[in-house]
Amino acid sequence: MAQSVKKPNIPCEINSDQTPSKKRRFSNILDALSYRDFRWLWIGSFVSFMAMNMQMITRSWLILRVTDDSPLALTLVTLTFALPMTVVAPFAGALADRFSRKKLIVFSQIGSGVFTLILGTLDLIGIVTFWHIMVIGIFNGSLMSINMPSRQAIISDIVPDSKLMNAISLSNSSMNLTRVAGPALAGFLILLLDTAGVFFVISIIYVFAAVTIGMVHYAPNRSARTGKNVGGDVADGIRYAFANPALRGLFIMSFIPVLFGFSYMALVPAWAREALAIESDGLGILLMLMGIGATIGTLLLSALGNIPRRGVVMLCASLAWGVALAIFAQVTSFSMAIPFLIFIGLTSSMYMSLNMTMVQLKADPEMRGRAMSITMMTFGMMPLSAVPFGTLAEKIGTADSLTISGILLALFTIGFAMSNKTFRKMD
Repeated sequence: MAQSVKKPNIPCEINSDQTPSKKRRFSNILDALSYRDFRWLWIGSFVSFMAMNMQMITRSWLILRVTDDSPLALTLVTLTFALPMTVVAPFAGALADRFSRKKLIVFSQIGSGVFTLILGTLDLIGIVTFWHIMVIGIFNGSLMSINMPSRQAIISDIVPDSKLMNAISLSNSSMNLTRVAGPALAGFLILLLDTAGVFFVISIIYVFAAVTIGMVHYAPNRSARTGKNVGGDVADGIRYAFANPALRGLFIMSFIPVLFGFSYMALVPAWAREALAIESDGLGILLMLMGIGATIGTLLLSALGNIPRRGVVMLCASLAWGVALAIFAQVTSFSMAIPFLIFIGLTSSMYMSLNMTMVQLKADPEMRGRAMSITMMTFGMMPLSAVPFGTLAEKIGTADSLTISGILLALFTIGFAMSNKTFRKMD
């Protein structure tokens, strides 16, 4: 590392050995895109997440239609999509460290397209039921758990370590950009094509995502693992992750927001109907606003680079997320909801993007697939919050249920921060 050089009259300097001007730092935001394979990966990620976000709002709208606007039904479908991640993700992570990550991504994208096509066909001919959506959700969730660890871990195969932070932030930005465009596009398309037509469009997008990943050519610098079976690799990955103090803290602090913070993702459609009485296009705009905030958050991380005290930054983002969610739930006008939605998107995406980035940076290259799979496992536990808060929403209303969720997120974040000095010092 280059020797640090002191510069007078510059308070609040970030890493004295890495102090580019603001103009230079802004130009570095897109550094990783100078690599051909990462450009194709970024395009593939953008297309894939576009399909996923369009699918989420279309599926939610279909659920509301077939269950007479039940918030509990929304959370139950989220359960079928997310819980397979808890079961499948550890094995998917082991496969990502053992086999071609590129081929695993292509397989998952084509499979997602096929099951989305089946759901669209059932909807078109008028025989779709709540249980059809539940079963297809299980398959979609399983395929997503295969896709995500490989998609995140492959980044380290195609960019050098010096660009890894930038590449991961840009990759997360592609996901958040689709949170802007995907819900809004799906909301308007539902009005034009109905939910069945949108599912057909989504299945085509998934296939295109598989084609773009097929354009990636890379030579991973890790050797194939042949000494153990996949079950042995899974056990090694779990032991490795929880023996590492930094990774252990990151996994615990990814669980708290999943348990209390992400209930809004399942319940916003019901909240929007109750509090604002909006249609599908309005719901798309609401989710788009959260996507705008999320995109700002991830691009900000990409521009800042190696910010100091990243553990403190994550804790502050989680706390602000909880407080904003608790207040937002009581809003009763569209205009008042706008700043809260943007802020919730910004703080939640900064938190999760920084957490995922730190997991990759703290894990050894040959363990990154399995480390990311544990992160996916925590996402799969999201129904642990969505289902109870959905049940509570049926009794006291969606707004009050979301407020309680936000308050608990803030309180548990404060408790973790007070009891974990090591995490607070993490850089």
